[in-house]
Amino acid sequence: MNRLADEPSRYLRQHAGQPVDWYPWGPEALARARDQDRPLFVSVGYSACHWCHVMAHESFDDPAVATVLNERFVPVKVDREERPDVDAVYMDAVQAMNGHGGWPMSVFATPDGRPFFAGTYFPPSDRGGMPGFGRVLAAVAEAWSERRAEVEAQADELAAAVARGATVPAMAPVAGTARRELLGTAAGQLVARLDPVFGGFGPAPKFPQPALVEVLLQHHRLTGDAASLAAATTTLGAMAAGGIVDHLAGGFARYSTDATWTVPHFEKMLYDQAGLVRAYLHAWQATGDARWLQVVEETVGYVLGDLALPGGGLAAARDADSEGEEGRYYVWSDAELRAVLGEDHAVVAAWYQADDEPAFEGRHVLRRPVGAPLARPAVVDDGRRRPLQARDGRVPPGRDDKVVTEWNAMFAGALAEAAAATGRAGWAASAEEVGELLWERLRRPGDGRLMRTWQEGTARHLGCAADHAWMVDACTRLAELTGRARWAARATAVAREMLAHFADGSGLLATTGDDADALVVRPVELVDGATPSASSVAAAALVRLGALVGDVELAEAGDAMAGTLASIAAQHPLALANAVAAASLAAGGPTEVVVTGGRLDMVGEVRRRYEPDVVLAWGERTASPLWADRPDDGRAYVCRNRTCLAPAGDPEELAARLDEQRRSDAALLAAAGSRP
Repeated sequence: MNRLADEPSRYLRQHAGQPVDWYPWGPEALARARDQDRPLFVSVGYSACHWCHVMAHESFDDPAVATVLNERFVPVKVDREERPDVDAVYMDAVQAMNGHGGWPMSVFATPDGRPFFAGTYFPPSDRGGMPGFGRVLAAVAEAWSERRAEVEAQADELAAAVARGATVPAMAPVAGTARRELLGTAAGQLVARLDPVFGGFGPAPKFPQPALVEVLLQHHRLTGDAASLAAATTTLGAMAAGGIVDHLAGGFARYSTDATWTVPHFEKMLYDQAGLVRAYLHAWQATGDARWLQVVEETVGYVLGDLALPGGGLAAARDADSEGEEGRYYVWSDAELRAVLGEDHAVVAAWYQADDEPAFEGRHVLRRPVGAPLARPAVVDDGRRRPLQARDGRVPPGRDDKVVTEWNAMFAGALAEAAAATGRAGWAASAEEVGELLWERLRRPGDGRLMRTWQEGTARHLGCAADHAWMVDACTRLAELTGRARWAARATAVAREMLAHFADGSGLLATTGDDADALVVRPVELVDGATPSASSVAAAALVRLGALVGDVELAEAGDAMAGTLASIAAQHPLALANAVAAASLAAGGPTEVVVTGGRLDMVGEVRRRYEPDVVLAWGERTASPLWADRPDDGRAYVCRNRTCLAPAGDPEELAARLDEQRRSDAALLAAAGSRP
């Protein structure tokens, strides 16, 4: 066993028995490279990555390859989910060299960490126009020993390119209503790119992109634009019908390999479930369409059933592979379905399109026709339990049991929203449980610094900007859900820590804190990736929290971030879709609703509506100015920017006040759009 045997990361431990003398990323590896004058080979991946496992079996299990790596390099293995900062730096290098990136990531770097050659998957031998890994190793080793000056020059050039990519361009912040106009720009581009049948906004492979759906829903809310709503619901409907959804147990796979959402790449990531719960919840609130609530229920059921950990918290992912095959756990042959369904085979198979030609390597991926009902008739609902029970007898894909602060906070916030909107007490309890675990177990004793991951009782690595941003959001959502003051206080504490350690002088947040391991550059996330950029999440979270607790400093910090992001999003709105939504929120400030006297009917009126710009104060009184001079008279107060509408005495009046506020926003947006 190599050094990775002692690491808590499941992904790193998967490589512990290999003949490669792996180091985890850290000072020891860099010191070894420096002392022996060898280049680093940095291999970055994650537990649910199919091609990471392929390259591991093909190359890293090979004693001949291991000998070369051990004798000519210092091999370093990185779990990108533990170290998104390391991943971000070297992904920029891969993209600078190749024009694209992905995992597994394979980077060769100088002993001080400057990359000089980078790629992704390399086959064991030359294949399909790609050089074999053995040939790559030989060429890099020869260049290091015989042409050092060229390697150093390449390292300087690539490090400079990475540094340029991490520099926030100097642009004038976008202010006022112009920020809201970005919603229209982004929505228009999305409608133009929409696949009118299967939804989504580009060719295969297709990824769920909740932030794009949120932009469309918010634009429709303010403008009534039917095309924006149709683009959102077409996409949500096609995804919910497709094979990207596990129609037996719930939950979404990472992406679809085709344009019709039929054949997924079968791993399930917690962050996808979190983003999609929010998107479908908001679609249900905006339209009242029961299909979207069904998807929310089944996705939440999957997460709380399959990813919940005995010690608390939620697992990061389920792998794509089992029994040595991608998707083996999820797909069905005709014979298997006939055996488990019996006399119901014809009806159930037709419902899930398993009476058509097999879609994946001779096996069926269960799915629904696009536009067909999702609500199951009784015979199908009863029949689907049998393949689910039969599937339970298969070898399940591996589960990555690490608790990632960012992703757990994402889901806790989404679940808190869903619990509030639906009144599900069990969901509310689960959301609080996740929040409590993060607060109690994912902060460092002594100084309370937020940590990135927790596994087997051990918290590892200082938290990144995204961990803090999503924790602020989750605690704020829990404050609104429960009416308990402690959650707002926790959100405030994390927000202040985030601003103290991650503000980088550009107006945005660096990925790493000022006390983290030194890297070649200190990256700043600008564009959304698999998850929204940290600065965009932080901007919205700070604006909302600042309004809820009456903290002008926090609100202004969020507003400044939103303005900086809006200046960049004006050029690339779809790449910064979450920033577009954050800028829209900050444009006029949140609508503040204070419900006094414990009027749960008033609280429920706010919660049931699609009101992305509203913050809700109720329950325990705090020192927030929102509560100042408010008697416990059972009325609701609707305010914005220190201006309040007439108090509402019942839910109907409260609904009218909220409608009035929305119409005011819509009128401002329409007036801005009509200017020459």
